[in-house]
Amino acid sequence: MANGHEPRWLDAEEQRAWRSFLLGTTLLLDRLDEDLRREHGLSAVEYEILVRLSEADGTLRMAQLAAALAHSRSRVTHTVKRMERAGLVVREESPEDGRGVDCRLTDAGHATLVGAAPDHVETVRHSLVDLVEREDLLALGRVMNAVCDRLIGAHPEREIR
Repeated sequence: MANGHEPRWLDAEEQRAWRSFLLGTTLLLDRLDEDLRREHGLSAVEYEILVRLSEADGTLRMAQLAAALAHSRSRVTHTVKRMERAGLVVREESPEDGRGVDCRLTDAGHATLVGAAPDHVETVRHSLVDLVEREDLLALGRVMNAVCDRLIGAHPEREIR
């Protein structure tokens, strides 16, 4: 072992919980993506970009957007280029310093978000929120916040909240 210690193997219950988390997360994210694509022609990442821009009064620097999504800048740039071709966003030189690039939500992008949001929240409710007790959902949120805090701690520029 790299640290000189024996691994702390998962017990049977921990292993079942871990595998349920992996499978459930994969199935949930696939369902969200599938429903957004089928109903609104958006990927889940594209939808999240529209949400993040909307929550930021319509504009974010590309670097901030990548950090908020915990994606590489190149992946976000590729996705934003595709969204720009669809008229959902525009990229423009940042008025702050002229060096950075801002991503701005267009009217068409806002309209797309407004149209997709009700269906998306219904999928989220049907596929997760309404399946568990409120206390369990809130506990899941606390668990995932702890995961984010641990993993973002190594990369403070990736503030996602």
